[in-house]
Amino acid sequence: MPEDDKPSPRFLTIEQVAEELATSEAQIRAMLKTGQIKGIQIGGRNVWRIGRQDLEDFIHDAYRQVSE
Repeated sequence: MPEDDKPSPRFLTIEQVAEELATSEAQIRAMLKTGQIKGIQIGGRNVWRIGRQDLEDFIHDAYRQVSE
């Protein structure tokens, strides 16, 4: 399967989410801690994964809040 035809991964790392939102990994960690962005913790070493749909929902809600 060509690289372009690959489906998007279901889960993203903090680094990937920070890159998509053009912010820092520290900011994403803070948002996870406060519940602004939903994520799941894998293991006990502060390893997080954010669902692609959770990221899209966050972006949609952020746009909605700005327009209100």
